[in-house]
Amino acid sequence: MVGIKRRKSREVKIGSVKIGGTNPIAVQSMVKRSISDLGAALRQIKQLQAAGSQIIRVAIKDRRDAANLKAIKKGTNIPLVADIHFDKNLALAAIDSGVDKIRLNPGNIHKPADVREIARAAGLNKVAIRVGVNSGSVAAYASAKNKVRQDCASLMVSCALDYIKLLEDSGFSNIVISLKSPDISTTFQANQEIAKSCDYPLHLGLTATGPYSVGVIKSSIALGGLLNAGIGDTIRISLTDEPLKEVKAAYGILAALGLIRDRIQIISCPTCGRCQVNLVRIVKNLERKLPMLSNQLLSRPMKLAVMGCEVNGPGEAREADLGVAFGKKQGLLFKKGRPIRKISADKCVDELLYELKELKGSGTFKCRNATY
Repeated sequence: MVGIKRRKSREVKIGSVKIGGTNPIAVQSMVKRSISDLGAALRQIKQLQAAGSQIIRVAIKDRRDAANLKAIKKGTNIPLVADIHFDKNLALAAIDSGVDKIRLNPGNIHKPADVREIARAAGLNKVAIRVGVNSGSVAAYASAKNKVRQDCASLMVSCALDYIKLLEDSGFSNIVISLKSPDISTTFQANQEIAKSCDYPLHLGLTATGPYSVGVIKSSIALGGLLNAGIGDTIRISLTDEPLKEVKAAYGILAALGLIRDRIQIISCPTCGRCQVNLVRIVKNLERKLPMLSNQLLSRPMKLAVMGCEVNGPGEAREADLGVAFGKKQGLLFKKGRPIRKISADKCVDELLYELKELKGSGTFKCRNATY
């Protein structure tokens, strides 16, 4: 596999997680419960962290939420981001509560004096700032700057760069940028433009993508294209669904591009009339059990092929770290490219999990055209 050459970006520390530079792309998620319900918010944070989220964002809508941030920080060790809109005092309260990063929206916190005050407080407390520009909140900026004729993507870039200049003039440079739209082309173009204009790390995502079935497709196209071009340092998938599905989707995109190093990528055929086993059930069962094993594996990419017939099955299974190509009721197991033994369809998942554990300590994982 030809490696993706990532854009050079400066490193920014978010609590215990570093993004940008040569660091792996970090997966983020957002709590979908109000943190005024402290217990529910902490339970969801712990679920997201267990699922692999490395950074968590929470919405701060009022003083009560801001006051709960200290308890949230005390109840979890994951890097915490406060999402702030409209009120500079909520940003200052969040910084005082010990969060690791705040998200500011240039569309609704834009008075220079307010931004400078927030930047000073963030600098003193070593808190990062994400300049989060959404396509839905740049109309006021366009009107104020007389840029109403500019296309949306370029307008978002101009808005972000002007805001960054204001932060830099305040002596602050611990910055992350995000440019998001529900539109794939706008998001893609905006991030391409900003990537050429500065070296700050980029937080990728589409906003308001809709339900899971549509949102995952849209996010995969936009974010996958940017990541494949080397653009992006951290990602959050936004879906009108449970947040755990967002984390799973993020890892799926990263794994498909070979950008993740501690998960297993399943390669499986769509099945057809030649398939003589219940491959759908086998793969679903395998997918359900794999997360319990993934974090135990060495930090190298792995591919697991589960194929339904003799047409492409042996080739795909041979080129994966571990694979099985089925015939009638049983399949041929391949390990590191070599056929090992026949296994039954009923015991396939248990056999594959056993062999994966054996591979854990071998130190040699195969990937297409490469051995590590």
